[in-house]
Amino acid sequence: MGESGDVAKLLERASQGDSSAADELALLVYDELRAIASRFRQRERSDHTLQTTAIVHEAYMRIMDQRRVTWQNRAHFLSVAATMMRRVLVNHARDRGRHKRGGAWERIPLDDIIASVQGDDVDLISLDVALSKLGKMDPDKLRLVELRFFAGCSVEETAKILSKSSATVKREWRLAKAWLKSEMSPGDPS
Repeated sequence: MGESGDVAKLLERASQGDSSAADELALLVYDELRAIASRFRQRERSDHTLQTTAIVHEAYMRIMDQRRVTWQNRAHFLSVAATMMRRVLVNHARDRGRHKRGGAWERIPLDDIIASVQGDDVDLISLDVALSKLGKMDPDKLRLVELRFFAGCSVEETAKILSKSSATVKREWRLAKAWLKSEMSPGDPS
């Protein structure tokens, strides 16, 4: 059985309350989770206060709290991990915004998703709202964005995880980026 099968079995055991499986799982995926969190951090502003390790730990704890998830495989785990990390960062941004009494939200550069913004910062809260909207309209495209942008997967890795061709992933990635660009453009009436 490969590492992907190991992850799926460990996830199943951990979700049933087996703490030794959760510990084994953490050892097996920790470096990969740190890499994902590190990619998140690279997109944050330079004075961002949430450290990579804190993002990983908070996301991992949230994943382990998921009792109603039927874990499919390593790809499913990575997708959930990327989602949890996004939520950790969004919650952190919201908390900081509350502390500033409605002050400016944290901003992240989104050059990979919204090419036309060209270096402008994008409000993390607005991005989360747009991604939530995308998820309601097309959950597959949301998963693709999470894998490509947040988890940092290549086109080939994403294609393998989603069981799609690389050409399909490239086409859907372009569509998702275009939709997000339109959704997050200034002056959008929605």
